[in-house]
Amino acid sequence: MRRIPVLPLVVLVIVCIGAYLVLKPASTSVPAFPGGTGGAPSGGPPAGAPSAGAAPGKMASNGPPAAGRPAAPAGGQSFNRPGGGAIAPIDNSTTTIPVVAATAQAQDVPVFVDAIGTVQAYNTVEVTPLVSGQMIQVLFKEGQDVKAGDVLAKIDPRSFQAILDQDRAKKAEDESLLANARLDLARYTRLVAKDYTSAQTADTQRALVAQDVAQVAQDQAMIDAAALNLSYTDITAPIDGRTGVRQVDVGNMVSTSQTTPLTVITQIKPINVVFTLPQQLLSSVSAAMAAGPPEVEALPQTNTADATGLGLAGATTVLDTGVLSVIDNEVESTTGTVKVKATFPNQNSQLWPGGFVTVRLKLRTDKNVLVIPPAAVQRGPDGSYVYVVQANSQVTRRTVTTGYSTETLAEITSGLNPGEIVVTDGISRLTDNARVQILSSSTPQSGAAS
Repeated sequence: MRRIPVLPLVVLVIVCIGAYLVLKPASTSVPAFPGGTGGAPSGGPPAGAPSAGAAPGKMASNGPPAAGRPAAPAGGQSFNRPGGGAIAPIDNSTTTIPVVAATAQAQDVPVFVDAIGTVQAYNTVEVTPLVSGQMIQVLFKEGQDVKAGDVLAKIDPRSFQAILDQDRAKKAEDESLLANARLDLARYTRLVAKDYTSAQTADTQRALVAQDVAQVAQDQAMIDAAALNLSYTDITAPIDGRTGVRQVDVGNMVSTSQTTPLTVITQIKPINVVFTLPQQLLSSVSAAMAAGPPEVEALPQTNTADATGLGLAGATTVLDTGVLSVIDNEVESTTGTVKVKATFPNQNSQLWPGGFVTVRLKLRTDKNVLVIPPAAVQRGPDGSYVYVVQANSQVTRRTVTTGYSTETLAEITSGLNPGEIVVTDGISRLTDNARVQILSSSTPQSGAAS
């Protein structure tokens, strides 16, 4: 009996099964319909199900919608939502956009320039001894406010007192010699008159008197020098100010050649602030100085200027108010800036030497200029523009020209009139002739106190 090969038959069966699985149409699930029991609705197969006689994998044409099922959209003009009913398309011509607006108004605006300044003491003195000796007493506390002439420390005065006493004794001796020389001169003068002695003797005595007079004057100078050195044993404050850290302790030997001071006194009332400005502002600053010392405000360093150096930023806490005192006599060629100095009374000690502060220099005051909030000004390819609200609640895009601006207001030099209303919030949704609803309205605030 002939054997039939098994392997080819197995391969043939596997190929047939695979072809059947590939060509077999996917089964269609019947969804549950509203009002039904989860199966096909009575009256025929569900819409979209294969009909009898249809080719495998093909769907029959749509018939009438089943009971309770919404109709398909017609022409794509609307769409259905659960529960029935179509959503109407949006009509932009009738949409009202909520916005926040502000009214343009005319007011005086102070113009400032901001810079970062360094606080410097009005005067700084290193207290060093003027005579050498042993420190026997320190009479000040670190950080103490002192007045000029206050005794800060004492050096042992005994050796200086002894020198002074010697000089006084020497003067007394020379004064007695001078007195005797004057008596001899008087005698010789009488004898010369009676020809009892020569005139040369009287002249010699007269020269001796002059010599003694000079010696007494020299003795007085030595006394003055010794008294001065004795006074230097009391180390006093040369200026009003505040003492720093004590660097020499009691018992140490001090000398006039030492480089370490006893302490450093800084005068902080008044106090200076030094800062630099771009040379482009030099003419404006000079004009302000010519009209009188311009006002300068010192603020915490968190207040920073904008990119142009003009305007206000950060907090508005004013540490102190002073005046511009000095404009340097040359422009720094490497940086294109000029150094200026302002002086502040600093009565509350808010400014400290070595610290950094934001300096706000008032250049001028623009009178009766039109201002709006800076948020209303937008930038486009054709320049700055605003949206103006018309009487019919529609907006119009209008090109404007801006001037000086701060974080609270912007000057409008052309393109807008006082009393017109501009949009400050909700601008991103606006186009020309869009209809708006004003939720709130405001007026711009002054940029800074004048």
